[in-house]
Amino acid sequence: MRLRVKAIAYEAEDIVSLDLRAPDGSPLPAFTAGAHIELHLGNGLRRQYSLANPQTERHRYRIGVLKDAGSRGGSRFVHESIRPGDILTVEEPRNNFPLVEDAGHTILIAGGIGITPVWCMAQRLRELRRSWTLHYAVRTRARAAFLDEIAPDSCHLHCDDAHDGRPLDIAAIVAAAPANAHVYCCGPLPMLAAFESATAGLPPEHVHTEYFQARAPVAAAGGFDVVLARTNRTVHVPDNSTILDALLAAGIDAGHSCLEGVCGTCETKVIEGIPDHRDSVLTPAERASNRTIMICCSGSKSSRLVLDL
Repeated sequence: MRLRVKAIAYEAEDIVSLDLRAPDGSPLPAFTAGAHIELHLGNGLRRQYSLANPQTERHRYRIGVLKDAGSRGGSRFVHESIRPGDILTVEEPRNNFPLVEDAGHTILIAGGIGITPVWCMAQRLRELRRSWTLHYAVRTRARAAFLDEIAPDSCHLHCDDAHDGRPLDIAAIVAAAPANAHVYCCGPLPMLAAFESATAGLPPEHVHTEYFQARAPVAAAGGFDVVLARTNRTVHVPDNSTILDALLAAGIDAGHSCLEGVCGTCETKVIEGIPDHRDSVLTPAERASNRTIMICCSGSKSSRLVLDL
């Protein structure tokens, strides 16, 4: 899609929101809470940003973007180069972090810019009149985006600097959760690690996470063959290479974006072989099934991997 930047707004320290709309005012493709879109940035990069507006809105997409100190160029470009009126190429919404709408109770946990998809979920639950609570953790109040929109009676705000630097006690939140609760978390890696530890004893189908950063190193050892089932072509993945690197070097146009296994763009069906999963998208059950692989970051535990390509 080609969408116009209708407006850019300051939301919090180092965080802006972008309001994206069709230039002719036509409705945009529908999305569900937890979804993200991918922006093609003018510097050649592609980046994924979660949608923050209610899923009932069809006239716009609203995203929040943190200017990350460790940016590889994406967030810095958004903050420094994009202006209202610009036209951007945008991929249609995808959802790797879907909301279970009929849960008995929903606990939403967000850290920093992780509030973006979580706030979208909260708006959906509020619309459905479901039971939910939101825990929002930030380093300082000045870094809390969308706070003026979030009803204070449904949000427990935790500012680290107001608690002597102590992070949100996720273990206590999970321990107090009703047995029928579904729990969601989106935030920085330390928060997600604490969340996964705290929820280890819960039914896997009740635990939901979304990563903005890779949680495992890319599998780049190489030393195995990838067979493309549709053409019966074999591509060797050499040492110090990913599957995606090898395919692109062989002239194969394999879809990809983030290169870290967080967006799901390169998900590919596995026909034979045992992947070495390094992504942050698949659930533990999906990884155990070995039915799909993220070729940008995952490798192979077998000497031969047959893919539906």
